[in-house]
Amino acid sequence: MSRPKVVILGAGYGGLVTAIRLQKLIKADEVAVTLVNKHDYHYMTTHLHMPAAGTDHHENARVAIKDLIDERKIHFIKATVQQIVPEEKKVVLTDEVLTYDYLVVGLGSETETFGIPGLREYAMTINSINSVRFIRQHTQYMFAKYKLDSKHKEYLTIVVGGAGFTGTEFVGELADRIPDLCHMFDVDPSLVQIINIEASPTALPPGLPNDLVEYGMDVMRRKGVQYKLSTAIKACEPGGVLLGDGQFIPAGTVIWSGGVRGNSLLQDAGFHVQRGRVKVDDYLRSLQFPDVFITGDCSIVMSPEGTPYPANAQIAVQQGCNTAKNLYYSLSGKPLRPFAYDYKGTVASLGRGEAIGILKVKKVKGRLAAFLKKIIDARYLFLIGGIPLIFKKMIFKQKQATRKRHVRN
Repeated sequence: MSRPKVVILGAGYGGLVTAIRLQKLIKADEVAVTLVNKHDYHYMTTHLHMPAAGTDHHENARVAIKDLIDERKIHFIKATVQQIVPEEKKVVLTDEVLTYDYLVVGLGSETETFGIPGLREYAMTINSINSVRFIRQHTQYMFAKYKLDSKHKEYLTIVVGGAGFTGTEFVGELADRIPDLCHMFDVDPSLVQIINIEASPTALPPGLPNDLVEYGMDVMRRKGVQYKLSTAIKACEPGGVLLGDGQFIPAGTVIWSGGVRGNSLLQDAGFHVQRGRVKVDDYLRSLQFPDVFITGDCSIVMSPEGTPYPANAQIAVQQGCNTAKNLYYSLSGKPLRPFAYDYKGTVASLGRGEAIGILKVKKVKGRLAAFLKKIIDARYLFLIGGIPLIFKKMIFKQKQATRKRHVRN
């Protein structure tokens, strides 16, 4: 008798946690589980803003998949998914075709440009290890370019579109990085501009109390960040951005963090989608194809009030835990367990030693919030890799700090 086949697409928060939790529930050779990811590493999207700004090394934002999975129970394939064919229960990869009994889709998000001309061509996005390496190098390049041609002060202007979670955390880190760049390239700090543009009337992640938002914006302004709220970007051009009011801001660097949508492969496969996301049932399954579980940015989970929960790492991790159990229950012929989102709060970094957030109903800010942010990050590392992974990251950070001290001296 052949073993049942489970295929997990994507090693983001939802897909990876599904794999890690499922391998703890099954025995070797009991189920044929295949994890597919286009990279041989898992990266933490909530950490990408730091290497993008240059305040941390990109290695701290990723972990090798082979270090996290039990290869006796999980078969890993490094490949790009080309097509999902749910009617035939198959997935087309770059060089092979997989069949499945149960499928988990955790392919992550794509950039939402809202049809703004030029964004895709001329703006950079914080969405992968490669993208943040490029942003860091490009920013340094613009400082060097200015030193060769100081007539172009716009080379030192950095525009960030979107002042939500990603935009805020990136801007905070970038503001901390600017003094080092100015020292490195002998640039007058007063010439550098960081402009955060947001279409809505408020900055910072939605749902935070007004007093925390004001505190966060005050911190950013003291660091030199300029805000343009209730202002839409009408177009992105090679030399800057055109705003809805007709103003053109010349800029050497444009970063877009104004929105994401679900993976386009789902729509191409015939799933009913809203902005690329699929509405799922109480067990995180597709309403059209009950043998397909969908997690993370690809899924729409409704709250008891009838509104969709925001797609973030917190909910994706919980979805992964729930999906692993329901896969095991499905294979065992047991009743499935409904997904219940346990909101634990939100903490947004504002750069070095500063953060704001709310834990359940308690508001936190300043150094306490920044400390809690580190605890949250460490907790996730423990979840996927235990204490050894935490120590590994700590040792790497210590080595990086030592190298930086030697360079300065």
